[in-house]
Amino acid sequence: MTQAKITLHGTPLSGHTHRVELLLRALGLDFDFVPAPAEVRRSEAFRTLNPLGQIPVLQDGDLTLADSNAILVYLAKRYAPESDWLPQEPVAAAQVQRWLSIAAGEVMHGPAIARMIAQFKYEDDPARAERVAARLLPFMEAHLSGRSFLAAAHPTIADLACYSYVAHAPEGGIPLDAYPAVRAWLGRVEALPFFKPIPPSPIPAKG
Repeated sequence: MTQAKITLHGTPLSGHTHRVELLLRALGLDFDFVPAPAEVRRSEAFRTLNPLGQIPVLQDGDLTLADSNAILVYLAKRYAPESDWLPQEPVAAAQVQRWLSIAAGEVMHGPAIARMIAQFKYEDDPARAERVAARLLPFMEAHLSGRSFLAAAHPTIADLACYSYVAHAPEGGIPLDAYPAVRAWLGRVEALPFFKPIPPSPIPAKG
């Protein structure tokens, strides 16, 4: 399969961008990274790529695609349709979809929002973010007790979708000390051969 030119627009500190970069690296795909900080995202040129002004945006030949989870699905189906990253078996596929929904729901509105408030002065309710995280993390802890990955016995795009903001939850004042199974899962993701960490955030982690 001939690979078209891939460009990833995002920022190094964005967990949404990071999850896409991890899959690009896992699939061995060459890509250009184009920084898209806030001032770029407000520009007319960027809004032609994504009218919502959000990152990441992936360009693959003539295709322009926004939304990190949609990009993960596209890349897995386009470049690795027979791989385990997005299983074809119905139950496993449904489990992946469930965790993609959690990544866009509880992970986003809990650890991710808490980090955005603490690190980037994002205007939102920190107490609400803490409450969401307080529901999410015990659920993940119970789910990961006795299993290695979220949706299957092997890593899938569900793990990449959930990893970044859970791993960096302490940067939003959400400690992970009470969740050994979650921390073990984070370590397994970090041990994957293609893994690349997010750079440290400006404000030190709190726990």
